[in-house]
Amino acid sequence: MSTKKPVAPKSALAGTDTLDRGNTNTKLESLEKFRSDATEQALRTNQGVKVSDNQNTLKVGARGPSLLEDFIMREKITHFDHERIPERIVHARGTGAHGFFQTYENHAALTKAGFLQDPGKQTPVFVRFSTVQGPRGSGDTVRDVRGFAVKFFTDEGNFDLVGNNMPVFFIQDAIKFPDFVHAVKPEPHNEIPTGGSAHDTFWDFVSLQPESAHMVIWAMSDRAIPKSLRSMQGFGVHTFRLVNAEGKSRFVKFHWRPTAGTCSLVWDEAQKLAGKDTDYHRRDLWESIEMGDYPEWELGVQIVEEENEHDFDFDLLDPTKIIPEEIVPITPLGKMTLNRNPDNFFAETEQVAFCPGHIVPGIDFSNDPLLQGRLFSYTDTQISRLGGPNFHEIPINRPVAPYHNGQRDGIHRMTIDKGRASYEPNSIDGGWPKETPPAAQNGGFETYPERIDANKIRQRSESFGDHFSQARLFFNSMSKHEQEHIIAAYSFELGKVDRLWIRERQVNEILANIDLELAARVAANLGLPAPKAGTVDVPKTSLDRSPALSQANLLPENIKTRKVAILAANGVDGKAIDAMKAALAAEGAHAKLLGPTSAPVTTADGKSLPVDASMEGLPSVAFDAVFVPGGADSIKALSGDGVALHYVLEAYKHLKAIALHGEAKQLLDVLKLEADAGLIVGTDKTLIKPFFAAIGQHRVWDREPKAKAIPA
Repeated sequence: MSTKKPVAPKSALAGTDTLDRGNTNTKLESLEKFRSDATEQALRTNQGVKVSDNQNTLKVGARGPSLLEDFIMREKITHFDHERIPERIVHARGTGAHGFFQTYENHAALTKAGFLQDPGKQTPVFVRFSTVQGPRGSGDTVRDVRGFAVKFFTDEGNFDLVGNNMPVFFIQDAIKFPDFVHAVKPEPHNEIPTGGSAHDTFWDFVSLQPESAHMVIWAMSDRAIPKSLRSMQGFGVHTFRLVNAEGKSRFVKFHWRPTAGTCSLVWDEAQKLAGKDTDYHRRDLWESIEMGDYPEWELGVQIVEEENEHDFDFDLLDPTKIIPEEIVPITPLGKMTLNRNPDNFFAETEQVAFCPGHIVPGIDFSNDPLLQGRLFSYTDTQISRLGGPNFHEIPINRPVAPYHNGQRDGIHRMTIDKGRASYEPNSIDGGWPKETPPAAQNGGFETYPERIDANKIRQRSESFGDHFSQARLFFNSMSKHEQEHIIAAYSFELGKVDRLWIRERQVNEILANIDLELAARVAANLGLPAPKAGTVDVPKTSLDRSPALSQANLLPENIKTRKVAILAANGVDGKAIDAMKAALAAEGAHAKLLGPTSAPVTTADGKSLPVDASMEGLPSVAFDAVFVPGGADSIKALSGDGVALHYVLEAYKHLKAIALHGEAKQLLDVLKLEADAGLIVGTDKTLIKPFFAAIGQHRVWDREPKAKAIPA
């Protein structure tokens, strides 16, 4: 009898042969037994019965009533009726990816966490990015905080680092979390607005809650409209502890830094993307991974010795405060790479469950009162959302480490536990499973023995009382254009607030305490008198500015993964297209050829070029830059094409790099534009270098005053 296992047929299913499917790790391998491939398989019911007719319900005669005994139809309809589960209360809209984390070196002096010990080991991760306010069907590019949650599948158990793309939060104590969420969510009488904070209840709450001032100014900055998920920083928000094998504890703040640099959209662009491509961020992440442009982030920590906890002009336990990098630099730990898309959105991205309480030996909590509440809330909400306490058995949530304990039964229990004893200690099952004493490696979890001598009280620490100095530091640290965007954002959002007294309170009691010029500019835009002074004495901080806070200082030194639209019509200079594509590819950037329609275009020398899309199908907001190659007939056609002209004008308005080659220079006159540092005219030899330099600066900020006159 043959002992050879049957060879599975090559999958005929869409998406199973993309580049990223060749990447794997121990977590992905553990999911293999749960994956289903229907190639060369019969259609069957959930009970394994082959289906001969999936087109017609069982009826009495061809035109008679349907029969209740049709178990095939009943199973199909019943399952369909129950396909949806409750969405997350916040962070409902998200997207995820698999990858790995690799430490740079052995960090045993800092922590005994195993995944930070061996630089030769890759630890599997699953990451979920999300917006906060909106439901699952809301847009990707709304002004909002972004969730940045990472599940490390370590050999010692799962570690969930559940953070955001901003390093602080709106509140200091978890007891205010329901109030904040109720305020920012759509208003209860009409469920408006979806995915945004520009409404009365949000601004009513934050104007009455001064501790929110620092986070709100971050949310009014460009950080709230990231260009892509790949170009977004991540933060653990709270102060944590790292503990080494000797029991030495240090306070740390976690940071994720993208290797692609940190940059954002402009506001008009973000709004247009919300309508033209609701899935812009998730599409960008998916396509980047699928084509092999694997996003990377460096994980680092700010380290504070325990004896230095009180050396700052803020409290380390206050989640509305940062530690400026100029005071405590970031120590790099390792790098995370996302290199595989999920096979199924619901099974993986929707069912993944992150909980800040999931930690491993060598990592511990601080007494941050917001963190302490999150330790309870996240587990509680997963039980509600995923149907019970066994959500850890859903394949995407299962650790790669074995797990044995006395927890039993409950809805959707999948583990079949052998033995008779579901308690500890026991003698019936040999005492198994048994406790593991703490150890330098592979030991049981040991809580850091922090000594606390205090009375039980409901009280906020006086060290949490400064609500404005770091908001002022943030505003002062911004470049000129970033400050202008903050002023515009406050003006836009408060302009949507109906109640005059809420606008007045925000300007006079919040903004005036941050910066009087900021308050005056916003007041003028709202038709309010400018405040002459703040309402509180704001402590002076040790820093006036922190350059690390400005995205203008966080760009990469390359144009890798940037996307360039090439606009062409019949008669285009094909050689110019080839030269630009080759130059972009050499820099790791990407080009797409766009025509007036989806039909091929013909070059000046008679060659047919297939296009990637029409200009209408892939608008300028989907690209980082625009190149218009020469060719007399092509430029003549584009000069009379409203879509093409709008394309260039819109890219100009959004401050993007534009290169006009050869005859394309005529578009300057047609559109009444002037060349600048990012609107470049020339030939192959003179064009490429300055064009790439402009792309590398992300946007042409000096153009912004002129661009406001463009009606595109």
